[in-house]
Amino acid sequence: MSISSPEPTQPLPAHALRELRALSGSGGLLTDPADCWPYGYDSSRRQVLPQAVVFVVEAPQVAEVVGLCNRLQIPVTARGRGTGTTGASVPDRGGIVLSFERMRSILRIDPANRLAVVEPGVTNQALQEAVGASGFFWPPDPTSAPACTVGGNLACNAAGPRAVKYGTARESTLGLEAVTGASEVIRTGVFTTKGVVGYDLTRLIIGSEGTLALITRATLKLTPLPEAKRTLRAAYDDIQAAATAVSAIMGQSVTPCALELMDEAAIEVARGYSDLGLSSGTGALLMIEVDGPEHCIEEAARAVAAAARVAGIRELRSAANSAEAAVLWKARHALAPALRKLAPKRINEDVVVPVAHLPELVEGLGRLSRETGIRIVNFGHAGNGNIHVNLLINSQDPGEMAQVDQCLDALFTLVLALEGTISGEHGVGIAKRDFVEKEIGPVTLRLMRDIKRQFDPLGILNPSKSLPQT
Repeated sequence: MSISSPEPTQPLPAHALRELRALSGSGGLLTDPADCWPYGYDSSRRQVLPQAVVFVVEAPQVAEVVGLCNRLQIPVTARGRGTGTTGASVPDRGGIVLSFERMRSILRIDPANRLAVVEPGVTNQALQEAVGASGFFWPPDPTSAPACTVGGNLACNAAGPRAVKYGTARESTLGLEAVTGASEVIRTGVFTTKGVVGYDLTRLIIGSEGTLALITRATLKLTPLPEAKRTLRAAYDDIQAAATAVSAIMGQSVTPCALELMDEAAIEVARGYSDLGLSSGTGALLMIEVDGPEHCIEEAARAVAAAARVAGIRELRSAANSAEAAVLWKARHALAPALRKLAPKRINEDVVVPVAHLPELVEGLGRLSRETGIRIVNFGHAGNGNIHVNLLINSQDPGEMAQVDQCLDALFTLVLALEGTISGEHGVGIAKRDFVEKEIGPVTLRLMRDIKRQFDPLGILNPSKSLPQT
């Protein structure tokens, strides 16, 4: 499940390097393979050596670099901090990596209009801290927030636990400045919460993984921080009971700001890393967070707790303060490091189904694990049906490795049969590209390829990503 470049790729032509050096300025260009290797990977564990790395600092410079690459037909792969999991920032066709890590200015925070204007290299956490001082937040909250960038969040339409109530990056972005593959600087969207002039290119570019245009500035819609928050943890006999509870919670009038699910396998993995305070035999866990005005938070928490009490519930605990909330969240927070330690070669898929179909999904995943012999650990954002399906693979076992593609194909077939989608927030990149035709029909794919050609006539922007190859 990895791509590598065992031999150094051929250097770019001398005249191309001269022009890139002139455009990038002092310290803005890397060409030595030892310096370039760290920019050829992401969290998918794929790695390919780029021919050069260019650090950009402003939109006109991005346009000039893309213009040069367009003229010389050099592939361009945009990169933030490399936290993506699908290979979208891996330069598998060679060419240059365009690093946005130096474009990290927060240009404007405007509480009166509830917006912020930022460059793409700003980390999610830095943005949250800056707007938090004014009493706001930006809804996308991926677990990689300390490292991932806003540009990367927009490229794959990142979300996180809060999406169940506040939506994804698409719903929280008003407009963009971007550079197309033809090196044209465009402005999309508005500075207002209403606007229907022209086609919605903002939402089109968000989630396109750098295949249409490279984002150089984003106008983000901010949300006021809630006055109060309550944390609940519900334990169940089995995953089916927990899935039923999710449907019940989402079927009443109070929308939680987070509704996270862990199956029995996930609990056992986390238990090996930390004491979770759970009784043995717990088959599933829901982490629930409710926020809102102080005067009605207790009533909201009671409504959600009542919905969570379905057949099969073992216990429901409520945190009285932030310290107790941290204890309740311990299981969920322990899971990621535990999985990295247990299965560094795991495959992490982020499928989504309508919430009402969650019981059928988890039942099908259990059956798939038994049929293939591959251990599957499930957790994720159950409130919007977004489940992270982790295949724990022993790469030294040829028989198990031979089952991987079959298992993935069966997983995606199941998800689509349940009216779902094969990727909720991780993007497509290389990892899911060959499965896209299972979800998107030929006519729609043709239209998408036509759109790609309009933005990027010579196909230099992140070629081979997102859409199946023709």
